[in-house]
Amino acid sequence: MALDQNALVGTVPWAIKGELILNCNCTVFCPCVVSLGKHAPTEGYCQAWAGIRIDDGHYGDEDLGGLNVGLVLEIPGLMARGNWKAAAYIDDRASAAAYDGLLNIFTGKARGTTGLFKVLVSEFLGAERAPVVFETEGKARRLMVGKAIQGEIVPVVGKDPDTDIVVTNTGYWMGPDITVATATKGRVRAFGRVWDFDGRSAEICQIDWHGPQ
Repeated sequence: MALDQNALVGTVPWAIKGELILNCNCTVFCPCVVSLGKHAPTEGYCQAWAGIRIDDGHYGDEDLGGLNVGLVLEIPGLMARGNWKAAAYIDDRASAAAYDGLLNIFTGKARGTTGLFKVLVSEFLGAERAPVVFETEGKARRLMVGKAIQGEIVPVVGKDPDTDIVVTNTGYWMGPDITVATATKGRVRAFGRVWDFDGRSAEICQIDWHGPQ
């Protein structure tokens, strides 16, 4: 029997494993990863898009595996000071129960790893069903959400081109190991935002999130 999600929000067991990519307006690697939000973004404020590929996951009894999510984030200064604005694009292949579950997860209502969204996001701009495409070709990752988000990121090339530059063992909320990347394309046309972040900072992170604890 399916769980009554509305009645049990914040108590439903959930988990997501997969990959997250993010591109922001920082000129070089985002300082928030290492400083854990104690250092301001390089431009003094953060504007970003993110994509999440769910390889395996569930919200209660509802399977989330194979679904993708796109996010738009806007942070006016230090991450920890809050006052974030956020919006979500939920894979249009999601069932009604999966859509509700993903919305609870990405608004922080489901608690757990993403529970900080409930505290830090002061304005949720909205959520829409959309064809959210997350592709990997070689080392390149692409997120395509109609005309709203068109992004591609690639790892920054190190001394050994076959080995990614990875910041490891961090306390970053997304995950401890962050691959340093850059955007070959980072275009957002969504919720009144018109952003172009080609050549700006990007991140790749393997995620293993869960809740409500």
